[in-house]
Amino acid sequence: MMKRYLSTLLMVGLTLPQAAMSDTLRLPEDASFAVHVIDEAHLTRDTPTLSDLILQPVASQQADYHLPEHCLITADAQLEGERVRISAKTLTCIDTHGADSEIFSGKLSASAMESDGSYAVDACIEKLGSECERAELQPSHIFQLRLGRALALDPQDNPAARINEQRRQAEGEGIANPIPNERPDPDED
Repeated sequence: MMKRYLSTLLMVGLTLPQAAMSDTLRLPEDASFAVHVIDEAHLTRDTPTLSDLILQPVASQQADYHLPEHCLITADAQLEGERVRISAKTLTCIDTHGADSEIFSGKLSASAMESDGSYAVDACIEKLGSECERAELQPSHIFQLRLGRALALDPQDNPAARINEQRRQAEGEGIANPIPNERPDPDED
């Protein structure tokens, strides 16, 4: 499933509004941004943890920073008391500038909270006393991720950018492919 989302991400262009992408993607410590799960996820008392949950940034008025919706975040989730604790692990984004693109990918240390600032995500749909028996994370539920430490990601190697450059040159758009001289066709009489 992760490979499918990453291949989709590589094919989609984006801009990074307030994350100030230039040579490095930077976010300060305690920065928060809004996210949601891509696919519905369930936790129960019998299966209280999920690994490699896929999150996607969304635009929100309550967030300090706005990452593009085409970034992907992997996280782990754990049912804890009445809430779901979510810990983000990695962030992958693509930044495009016209026909050029850069990939930013690396480790992320962030924890989930509700938009009102309360700890963890309120996703419990079935309780027994003060303990949650069953929780459900829905794509429609937007919550916040708050960084535990500053983030600085340098651009990664982008083989697709090199292939696109070669393709542009082969189509006559680059220096390596000058416009051929006009010559008569030897097969024409």
